Amino acid sequence: MAHALIVEDDQNSAEMLAALVSAEGFSTATAGSLHDAIRQYAFRRPDIVLLDLSLPDGSGIELFDRVERNEACEVVLITGHATLETSIQALRLGAADYLLKPVNVPRLRQILARASGGSEARGRLASERAHADAEGRFGRLWGKSAAMREIHHQIARVAPTAVTAFITGESGTGKEVVAQTIHDLSKRAKAPFLAINCGSISPQLIESELFGHEKGSFTGALRQHRGFFERADGGTLFLDEITEMPMELQVKLLRVLETGSFVRVGSDTVINVDVRIIAATNRPPAEAVSSGKLREDLYYRLNVFPIELPPLRDRLEDVPLLAERFLIGLNEREGADKRFSESALRALAEYRWPGNVRELRNAVHRGFILAEGDVIDVESLPIGASGSAPAAPAAARTGPGEAQQQSGREAAAVPASDAGSTSSAAMPVSAPAVAARAPAPATTTHASAANGRPALDIVVGTSIAEAERRLIVATVEHCGGHRERAAAMLGISAKTLYNRLKGYAEER
Repeated sequence: MAHALIVEDDQNSAEMLAALVSAEGFSTATAGSLHDAIRQYAFRRPDIVLLDLSLPDGSGIELFDRVERNEACEVVLITGHATLETSIQALRLGAADYLLKPVNVPRLRQILARASGGSEARGRLASERAHADAEGRFGRLWGKSAAMREIHHQIARVAPTAVTAFITGESGTGKEVVAQTIHDLSKRAKAPFLAINCGSISPQLIESELFGHEKGSFTGALRQHRGFFERADGGTLFLDEITEMPMELQVKLLRVLETGSFVRVGSDTVINVDVRIIAATNRPPAEAVSSGKLREDLYYRLNVFPIELPPLRDRLEDVPLLAERFLIGLNEREGADKRFSESALRALAEYRWPGNVRELRNAVHRGFILAEGDVIDVESLPIGASGSAPAAPAAARTGPGEAQQQSGREAAAVPASDAGSTSSAAMPVSAPAVAARAPAPATTTHASAANGRPALDIVVGTSIAEAERRLIVATVEHCGGHRERAAAMLGISAKTLYNRLKGYAEER
């Protein structure tokens, strides 16, 4: 039988909690002080600790320092006066969740249900650690570099808890794959994992997509619709490109995070859900806050456990392993037996990969298609014979407008279950006469001695939108109309590139 330790100085509250917890199949013990809690913990290791922060002889947070932490025990905070900062501090110390007084009984039952199923999640986590040591695979991620081992460690820490995680990193580093791995290794693994790209949905529809709507609540609402929060109940909701969410909706999201409840559009019925939120952005979060793209209070609520993904150029030692995993998936799917030549692997490992793992995956797919025999050589890869390339251009890192609104949802490392997923190779796209709309010649191009690419000069005073348009058009032309290559150089998704080109054509 699972055991719960209730640390609460109010005797009536402690007895009420003990009765609720016992009804869920737990044995219970109570402690009215920090000293008593330490003694009870030593007497019998609990599976879950319900911990009040305000105790007569100290703060409940001190329990994290005095008690030996172990993965078999969860700490859930219960408090009536904790500030957001105090709660976040406790969550970062290792608390699995927190409850506000008066205790929400359905939410308490959800937490207890997860705690009783913790042994299975711990077994999965131990298995993945063994795989990571032996072959470099951790969940859906591949990589043996020090940078990726640190990511594995961070995932292992946050996955067993219910806290929110905030994933940052360049486009193509694999934020959604990390989010999926966190879900797979959590106690919510059997519940839904749903992902929504906040930048790809119309601002007029995103509220309905998140929270659902009632029939007739607006024009076109022909039936009741269950939103992402409702469908993800018990599981995980991944909010990609969170900085693209409208500000007025960010207020409602903050409310859901704090209360676990919401109402559908066109309804006044409160719906309670148990959803873990994982958010992601390819913008520096502090800059998004200062520029008004992300509410500061929402940022602090989401940033309980931050994870920053390294770009592929900072872990080039993982490139051969990643490329081999992509190739294995392609061979299995196509019934082939292709392999890389030594020179091809060397070229892959020396390239700087401005498009990160997404670009690597596309390069392997193209090499697989273009190789005439069973050996994929340098000539079949879209990276040049030398295998060298400059780091991502400035526009890919700090470019204006949409160049910062990259879709970060592709694999940061090969998804173990989808190493051979279909992806289009570099496909040509024509941008006829897009540049013809340019007014006075505010830009010139000339050969760059540094890397052989044309350089683009923009006159001071050119608008941000116009500078972005000229950069995009010039890059597409330089790449001969190949959308994937141009998008990788710019650090944006192919979809974003198409939308931009379409918009430019419509403006003519």
